[in-house]
Amino acid sequence: MAVEGGAKCVKYLLFFFNFIFWLCGLALIVLGILVQTAIRNTAIIKAYTGSPVVVIIVGVIIFFIAFFGCCGAWKENQCMVTMFAVLLSLIVITEIGAAITGYIYREKVSDLLNERFKVMIAGYNKTEEDRTALDSLQKQLKCCGANSSNDWENFSSTHKSVPDSCCKNVSKGCGTGAMGDASIIYTDGCQPALEKYIKDRILWVAVGALVIAFVQVTGIVLACILSRAIRSGYEVM
Repeated sequence: MAVEGGAKCVKYLLFFFNFIFWLCGLALIVLGILVQTAIRNTAIIKAYTGSPVVVIIVGVIIFFIAFFGCCGAWKENQCMVTMFAVLLSLIVITEIGAAITGYIYREKVSDLLNERFKVMIAGYNKTEEDRTALDSLQKQLKCCGANSSNDWENFSSTHKSVPDSCCKNVSKGCGTGAMGDASIIYTDGCQPALEKYIKDRILWVAVGALVIAFVQVTGIVLACILSRAIRSGYEVM
């Protein structure tokens, strides 16, 4: 028996909300990819943060579950609607966990960056990977060293030179003997700017996951109401 009255309204509301969930899933996928890319490519830290990855996975799952929920609502299949509510509840819990993980990781960024900068500056003349990453970062953020250009004190035997990537106008040998010369090189360190950049993007994940989880709770409530109406088999006003 098809549901009528108020339950029919709930049916179409749930169908509409599933379209919103589909968009939410797509948004989580895009957001997670952007943050993960920012952390992997721009952040020189090698420490792994699972929060963006979890958000991407959840986004993909939501993307497909939304179709599942639409079918259940349209066909008025109690089993499908109930399963949709259960799966969505698990996703909400996962999203809250990802948000909390992201926030916790956000507080550890400073220590991770500090340690990573020390290792990479020490290995600048030894490892091409470290040299390429630091040169790219210093050019992009227009900075020099971790906290200041003085971090390159041991870069050369004269203790007065910095990598050419610290220069305002990069050219071969421009950093030779230029340490502390603000007219030639950038003297501000990279860590403060990079730390803010990463923290802002991790915050996007946490806030985005919580906002979408709040919207999904509405879907869970609607699914439960529709499931009960289907089971009852009479008009719900």
